[in-house]
Amino acid sequence: MHTDASLVVEFLNTVNVEEGTDLLEDPGQWREWAVARSLTPNAAPEARAARDALRAAIGDPRLPGGSLDVGTRISLTDAGPALVADDVVGAVFAACARLVVRGDWIRLKICPADTCLWAFYDESRNRSRTWCSMRVCGNREKARGWRARAAETAAG
Repeated sequence: MHTDASLVVEFLNTVNVEEGTDLLEDPGQWREWAVARSLTPNAAPEARAARDALRAAIGDPRLPGGSLDVGTRISLTDAGPALVADDVVGAVFAACARLVVRGDWIRLKICPADTCLWAFYDESRNRSRTWCSMRVCGNREKARGWRARAAETAAG
């Protein structure tokens, strides 16, 4: 079962900057991805526009911000009103809306490492996590900073 956060993060990470791959470029893989989540895949250009708008909204520096309208509907269920969508883009935006209502939208982040830019959900108590992985991206950045400081000290 996918949570709202996992669905959004998995959708945002259908592009992999480090490997230079985009799942939306392969219709078969895109269909498999959607069907594995019991959803209907949107046309690739529509899905790409939604993904890029969401990635920009949470901090991807490569992408321009902008607005985007996505159709969802509200259905009255036994548990009360619920946002409903059958396709990937609608389901992801419905999940985003629920994250906003719960105050968890700010936990969606983009790793600031230029070679990574992986989307992740910050589960830290104080919402202060910066890197997708401290072991990989955070460690690389700290090592770069240390080398730069060491070079300044040696030169100065």
